[in-house]
Amino acid sequence: MNQLDDWRIGAEPYYAPQGHEVAQFEAAYRARLPVMVKGPTGCGKSRFVEHMAWKLGRPLVTVACNEDMTAADLVGRFLLEPGGTRWTDGPLTLAARHGAICYLDEVVEARQDTTVVIHPLTDYRRTLPLDKKGELVRAHPDFQLVISYNPGYQSVMKDLKTSTRQRFVAFDFDYPSEDLETGIVARETGLDPAQARGLVQVAAAARRLKRHGLDEGISTRLLVYAGNLVAQGMTLAESCRMAMVRPLTDDADIRETLEHSITAILA
Repeated sequence: MNQLDDWRIGAEPYYAPQGHEVAQFEAAYRARLPVMVKGPTGCGKSRFVEHMAWKLGRPLVTVACNEDMTAADLVGRFLLEPGGTRWTDGPLTLAARHGAICYLDEVVEARQDTTVVIHPLTDYRRTLPLDKKGELVRAHPDFQLVISYNPGYQSVMKDLKTSTRQRFVAFDFDYPSEDLETGIVARETGLDPAQARGLVQVAAAARRLKRHGLDEGISTRLLVYAGNLVAQGMTLAESCRMAMVRPLTDDADIRETLEHSITAILA
């Protein structure tokens, strides 16, 4: 069995383009340029990367980055077995060695001393030194590195170093327009367009509260969750409260404001 078989995407992930990002990503892939995707939580960054991997016919090795992740978690390590030790490639090495797209999701959550290992793969060298193994992996011609993060959560402690940023071409993502997002929610949940538009309008009202009590707006992902609840027999208002208000905030004043929006829009 091919080592990348488990990472192949069988069915086309639905993605509605907001602009020319599909053609632009294809150009970046043909040039084998590393890609950075920035945007708020739940706006479609990961779905876009999945769609592009499917469209390009490449396996997608995804890593959910976190602050406990070490360089060994990315590149690999020796494992102790009854007969001795055995080297196991990490996801980054697996992708580079066999020609997959490696997607580091929310890369700023990882420590900077961990993400620095990607540097040799993001310039003309396209190599990955495995110091513990004494091997230099030369990236497969089909390998590409993609990272994503949410700029809204940036801080001094959680930001990409300039030396890392300048190794990537970048996409700026945001929530879709009302018409496009309505179509996405209707397509993903089976709701009629009028119901889907009601959910989108509630989300738009909440997004206007960003930096005025809310750290983050209602994501398209939460709109789909709400739509799925409606499809299970819940009312639009109930679904909004359960999927779009309660997960977002515990602040009583903000919740009351959102309740007023739900009543006004869905009445």
